[in-house]
Amino acid sequence: MSALAGLRIIDCSTLFAGPTAAMLLGDFGAEVIKIEHPSKGDPVRGHGYKKNEQSLWWIYISRNKKSVAIDLGKKEGAEILLKLISSADVLIENFRPGTLEKWGLGPKELMERNPELVVARVSGFGQDGPYKSRPGFGTLAEAMSGFANLTGQPDGPPTLPAFGLADAIAGITTAQAIMTALYALRNKNSEAYGKGQVIDTSLIEPIMFTLGPQALIYDQLGIKQKRTGNRTENNAPRNTYKAKDGRWLAISTSAPSIAERVMKLVGHPEVLNEPWFKEGRTRAEHADELDRYLNEWISQRNSDEVIDEFTKAEAAVAQIYDIEDILSDSHFKARETILETSDPFLGTIRMQNVIYKLSESPGEIKWTGRALGADTSEVLREVAGLSSAEIQSLESKGVIASAAS
Repeated sequence: MSALAGLRIIDCSTLFAGPTAAMLLGDFGAEVIKIEHPSKGDPVRGHGYKKNEQSLWWIYISRNKKSVAIDLGKKEGAEILLKLISSADVLIENFRPGTLEKWGLGPKELMERNPELVVARVSGFGQDGPYKSRPGFGTLAEAMSGFANLTGQPDGPPTLPAFGLADAIAGITTAQAIMTALYALRNKNSEAYGKGQVIDTSLIEPIMFTLGPQALIYDQLGIKQKRTGNRTENNAPRNTYKAKDGRWLAISTSAPSIAERVMKLVGHPEVLNEPWFKEGRTRAEHADELDRYLNEWISQRNSDEVIDEFTKAEAAVAQIYDIEDILSDSHFKARETILETSDPFLGTIRMQNVIYKLSESPGEIKWTGRALGADTSEVLREVAGLSSAEIQSLESKGVIASAAS
């Protein structure tokens, strides 16, 4: 039995935080009913690289979800959602604040139908505040959270990530918030016992949270953290280093004992006697010197030899991987970090496995992203209680769409 078997999620979200949250819950057995527009589908279907006209992003992020095509902007479509909500545990949405209310589907109406419903709302800037109505995307969150300002070389521009970092962090955060709200619903010691509640996740606040105590540092010391490239102001040596065979390696010495072992390994034990070597921040002030010693030693050896010597010395090192390296790594193969599964459109494929392991109720990938409306008829019949005649009538009006899987 899956960990979240019996949990029903209605996923009305798109691009990408909300769908990530729903995917994480679906991976562990929740029934996820993905609502898409009948003619347009989810925008992810047209996003990024494709093969055989299939978006690889869609196949990945919509795994373990049933596709139900409903136009929520139409009165009949809104009524269908209310029927689905009656037996659901969670609704996830990321429309611009006020959109659900415009359709008569705000939390008030939803929770009148189901008082125990958890409504997870994901938006760029949150449900209140002066920016709430602005269009919000992960790029803006990465900019305004302070992340981009800290990323890049000291003499270079602020740097954005090459992937949806803010969305992924917000998605993981939303999944955790949903489980917190569901626990509170059943916890007799909680003020929310027996009650549904609304979750308000912005894209900005979760990624800002990951940046650590920079607000506290500025508040108490007036210090603005700066871009330091691959270095850090908190310890040294910490950087990327190029081996003789052209491979790049990352090294971290956050613990003083590791810094000591590294400097002994590269042939410079004398620095251990320097007063500044004892603490990470003072070592960082001598990063040029320490990096020079490491570069001299590493540049004369192939990456395999460097990794072997560092491992023997119990010092932290890792090769900087690209995706080809990841797919061939023996450790990832042993842990099935990348799982081989099947897709009806593409055949055998590989993608990231579930995000964590549970010993007694592990997650699984049961299927990949479905065709638009593949499960409309089944869900409306079995969950919403509609007859075949009602389903046919709604489809003829363009309120819903169905398709073979």
